[in-house]
Amino acid sequence: VQLQASGGGLVQARGSLRLSCVASESIRYINVMGWYRQAPGKQRELVAAITSGGYAKYGDSVLGRSTISRDVTKKTLWLDMSNLEIEDTADYFCGAGPYWWGTVASVVETDFTSWGQGTLVTVSS
Repeated sequence: VQLQASGGGLVQARGSLRLSCVASESIRYINVMGWYRQAPGKQRELVAAITSGGYAKYGDSVLGRSTISRDVTKKTLWLDMSNLEIEDTADYFCGAGPYWWGTVASVVETDFTSWGQGTLVTVSS
């Protein structure tokens, strides 16, 4: 599956944004989808993941400020973030893990086998 991420840009601190990730084919049977981010000089980290059953997992740094969702009919994954912080500045990548199985708590980066290009989010003070 090919993924196309969009929605990044320049946002003021304490603002909000929505990232979108459109898939090239149905996501109905993609077992897990998610968002990772990578800031300059840092490792890629989990932002959020969601299973085909709707179970979600969030990274500690965005917990309470983010919501991940997916719409099978639109073949789209979203990430809504609010109360943005300077530390949220990063490239955001969406991923798909059609072969993953287990509990959402077990999701790790290597479970994702397809990635979209990054969409850059820059949070200014």
